[in-house]
Amino acid sequence: MAKSRILLVDDEVVFAQNMTKLLTARGYDVTFMESGDSAIRALESSRDFDVVVLDLKMPGMDGLATLKEIKKLGLLTETLILTGHGSIDTALEAVKLGAYDYLTKPCEIDELVAKIEKAWDKKDTASRQDIQERIQKVVESPRDVFDVFPKGR
Repeated sequence: MAKSRILLVDDEVVFAQNMTKLLTARGYDVTFMESGDSAIRALESSRDFDVVVLDLKMPGMDGLATLKEIKKLGLLTETLILTGHGSIDTALEAVKLGAYDYLTKPCEIDELVAKIEKAWDKKDTASRQDIQERIQKVVESPRDVFDVFPKGR
């Protein structure tokens, strides 16, 4: 399997740095952001993250608002929610808004890795389906190839 690209978004710097080290040691390419705003900018400029690991409770743009913005971007990226304040109701709301799943903090690295792998599998399946649908559109109407496969996708 290709190296999965993870965007880790958490305002708890020590926790995020430790998770980044642990995930990197397991072969992931991890980018760490401290805020929802910076995560959205990273996703807009580099649209090839496989999984976003997103903390719910952050100052400024919280996790739910960040998730909503991620969904507006229309990316084939899966989002895992981290919640540290026993806020399972909010985590479940995030899942209803399109998050893949959630974990409570602190979480075990093996549990996080297992959820990342499942989210990556879902993202990979969705990517293959998207490509198949685009190919089918080109087969049906070859003149529309640039509409189906716009530059940068």
